[in-house]
Amino acid sequence: MRKSIVAALVAGMSLTLAACGGGTATTTPAPGGADTTAAAPADAGTLTVWVDETRIDAFTELGADFQATSGVSLDLVQKPTGDIKTDFIAQAPTGEGPDLIVTAHDATGDLVSNGVVAPVELGNVIDGLSDASKAAFTWDGQLYGVPYAIENIGLVRNNALVQDTPATFDELVTQGKGAGTQFPIVIQQGDGGDAYHLYPLQTSFGAPVFTSSNGEYTTELGMEGPEGQAFATYLRKLADEGALNANIGGDQAKQAFLDGQSPYIVTGPWWTSDFVDAGLDITVLPIPSAGGQPSAPFLGVQGVYLSSHSENALLANQFLDYMTSEDAQTKLYELGGRTPANTAAAEAIDDPIIAGFAEAGADGEPMPAIPEMAAVWNFWGATEVSIINGQAADPAAAWQEMNNNIKAAF
Repeated sequence: MRKSIVAALVAGMSLTLAACGGGTATTTPAPGGADTTAAAPADAGTLTVWVDETRIDAFTELGADFQATSGVSLDLVQKPTGDIKTDFIAQAPTGEGPDLIVTAHDATGDLVSNGVVAPVELGNVIDGLSDASKAAFTWDGQLYGVPYAIENIGLVRNNALVQDTPATFDELVTQGKGAGTQFPIVIQQGDGGDAYHLYPLQTSFGAPVFTSSNGEYTTELGMEGPEGQAFATYLRKLADEGALNANIGGDQAKQAFLDGQSPYIVTGPWWTSDFVDAGLDITVLPIPSAGGQPSAPFLGVQGVYLSSHSENALLANQFLDYMTSEDAQTKLYELGGRTPANTAAAEAIDDPIIAGFAEAGADGEPMPAIPEMAAVWNFWGATEVSIINGQAADPAAAWQEMNNNIKAAF
């Protein structure tokens, strides 16, 4: 599924960067045996970049590397994660915004609708990025950002408790119940529910949140009908078997797994370092199918957007070209621990945990970035909780009512 960037394109990119400011100083033989030293890149300008508190350290290091090769410096402005999109939409048209922002792909719909981001033209180097990561930043057939990292949930197994995970989710639950632990598996929920962590099971029933056309989400719900209702009924079955509990939120799920109270947990890479630090021997696997179709988790993709109001578009596009490279994305992987969007960089990962998450997300789809998604979450999670805790006497009817409420909110 993955493709590598052909050598000619990589070489072409390197030549482009060299032409814009060179690399580090090098010594080359001159005629007659004399040496000449290439000059370090001159100051070529500055780009203002907004980045959140979780990524500013990584982009500080990346910016130093980019400046060394191009002469272009990054003026990094730290912004709270929740403020980047809204502040950018407000400030970009006034000329007070940055040249570039670093944020998740699910901002794409709002950013494009408000006219604050420009399309990205990368030529053939874009072929080096995974199809899913490009789809995440595509709107109406046009790419609006450069993806650099992908994250998703998977199945994490405690190898001291079970081995040889079964092929289906029902078999997994049976295995977990025989492991002698309090829970056969833990999947975080909580008072408001957590549809994100249940979504791979839902997609295995053929009930995606929205339908797709030409690789992009439509505004038509895909979880109506018998497929979605079958999933709703299955949720109640899992609750009856002790595999789902509405009282187990994120912290409780994490602690239960740390304490050896469950052989499995559905989670993402954000907790695995804690598991390893606690001495657990873990393996990350794809989530087995419950409904017969592949389990497809949501993919969260991080990337860089170009302001449509930037006065430094040429320099900004030079940085965006650099962001597609294997070197840049490998460095961000090493600093951030997320699967690179660059396929060559992703294939070179030797960390079995990160590689496991990449495999778990092989059938995944980007989380919808369309504005209608905002109307889905509350109804979705609340309905699932009502089914899990038994408040919804008829899961299928509750599921259809949820869909009706979501459509009314559109």
